[in-house]
Amino acid sequence: MGEVNYLREEDVKLDAVRARFSNVLKRHSELAERLSRDSDKSIFDRLQKEFEAARASQTQELILKGEQWNDGLLATIRERVHMEAERKAMQMPGDTTQLPIPFHDKITYKVGNKVICCLDGARIGIQYDTSFAGESCDLYHCVLESKSFLEKMTVLEHTVPFFLPIREAENEFLSSNAIRFIDHVGDLLQAYVDRREQVRLIKELYGNQIGELYHSLPYHMIEFVIEDFDSKVTVSLRYADLISTLPTGVSVLAWPMHQSKKSSDKIAPHLKGNGVGSHPIPARLTYAEDALRTMSLPEAYAEIVLNLPRALQDMFPHTRST
Repeated sequence: MGEVNYLREEDVKLDAVRARFSNVLKRHSELAERLSRDSDKSIFDRLQKEFEAARASQTQELILKGEQWNDGLLATIRERVHMEAERKAMQMPGDTTQLPIPFHDKITYKVGNKVICCLDGARIGIQYDTSFAGESCDLYHCVLESKSFLEKMTVLEHTVPFFLPIREAENEFLSSNAIRFIDHVGDLLQAYVDRREQVRLIKELYGNQIGELYHSLPYHMIEFVIEDFDSKVTVSLRYADLISTLPTGVSVLAWPMHQSKKSSDKIAPHLKGNGVGSHPIPARLTYAEDALRTMSLPEAYAEIVLNLPRALQDMFPHTRST
């Protein structure tokens, strides 16, 4: 009897620690989101107005596919912005003389989820349009500049979330392969939004079944608990990198929560107190792990809960509902 009371006290302590930890994580997530939003808002508003003005003044929008988006085209865009900057620099203040315009057309380029604009001051602007399930989500911006056509480009400013490694991508790709850098940032942003929206959707659809849910800021580590069954099911997801939308590291464990007195009496006396009976060993749900590796999170979740009662009954035939 004394051991049972001790175990119950330990469970109460663990629940209290878990509740405190959950509150800390929630406050941390809210603070990080607010800091990111507030610090980027003024930059976002200014860049969004500049991009809208550039697109409003365009004379043509070219939609590029496949190999049309190449180094030669990017070199042409760089040449355009530098020649326009030089033309404006030659214009004296108050001088109304019209200097020759090297490029008559003002063109923007659309490549997949990216829109590339020529901005004033020898700058190239990239706007990333993210989406989820066919619906538009967030807009992000990245502005590149170089002192001359022959010098390498650098990231002047951006609205990419601070926890995504844009500076690492700049150092790795931009000087040697600018197109790869532009595409990689787009992949980072789209994958982040995809993972984030998958989590949002399962919370929206199945929030009454999910007892606890934790995630990293880029949503590349996700953990949650399903408690609406006779067993507590813990799910842990790890993504190989920040451009992945399906996890590679998956663990789904079922922990029996309720056990009948009759089934408890069937446990051999020498096994009691060794993790069997009062603290049974969890069982892996391999069908659930396979679903999470191959389906989006909402689809996998629906597949898991559909088959969960039978799977739990097969693994823990002596459990019962309260």
